[in-house]
Amino acid sequence: MKKLFTLLSIFALGFTSTANEALRWGQIGHRTTGHVAEQHLTEKAATEVERVLGNESLAEVSTWMDEVRSDDNYDYMSPWHYVTIPPGETYESVEKAEGGDIIWALEKAVRELKEGGLSAEQEEENLKVLVHLVGDLHQPLHVGNGDDRGGNDVRLQWFWSNSNLHRVWDSEMIDDKQLSYTELADYVNHPTDQQITEWQSTSVRDWAYESQDILPQVYDMPEDKELSYEYAFKNWDTVEQRLVKAGVRMAGLINEIYK
Repeated sequence: MKKLFTLLSIFALGFTSTANEALRWGQIGHRTTGHVAEQHLTEKAATEVERVLGNESLAEVSTWMDEVRSDDNYDYMSPWHYVTIPPGETYESVEKAEGGDIIWALEKAVRELKEGGLSAEQEEENLKVLVHLVGDLHQPLHVGNGDDRGGNDVRLQWFWSNSNLHRVWDSEMIDDKQLSYTELADYVNHPTDQQITEWQSTSVRDWAYESQDILPQVYDMPEDKELSYEYAFKNWDTVEQRLVKAGVRMAGLINEIYK
């Protein structure tokens, strides 16, 4: 029992202190975006997705990039989950991270899928990368300001429990709704035709700048950093909007790739 407790303690310490801590939407958030996307695929794109992924859905593969973190062979993907754009800067003007970033990786995956000629294994991997990173890019704190590891270093109280700002946006506001990903997807997935057209007409970099523009709202919290009902109420509409936009735009990319 003592050995088990020690192992669990080491795991918990590593989870809360590594540079990659919570650099993603939580599972429900990711699966929600994948499920929303499935509802907006063309018939042709849906057929191609089934060819590439087999029995797995977009919702199911949406967490693949997080799951392979335990495999050292995929360590090169670690910096792909985020990008740092300081206030007043643009992606074009900042120094690019060694090993790539979320914008670089997403644009690369889309470009290679459009060009074709990939092996079945590489096409599957690229599609999984696309699905995951579209979701990540719509979580505002994945476009970090360079000061606090995307909010991971902002320690706070979430409903009187220790947490951090990134975790609040990744999962805690979503998990507190106590909805499954299908329930949450059905709850948010009501865009108008005009919104779908508008959202899908923008680029990957536009989505990053949207997240950057939301950061002042994200960091608007009391000095004591004790967050609960008021913070959740003020920000839940934004969470919903980012989830549905991510799903609709994901579908737009896939429809374009397999048109």
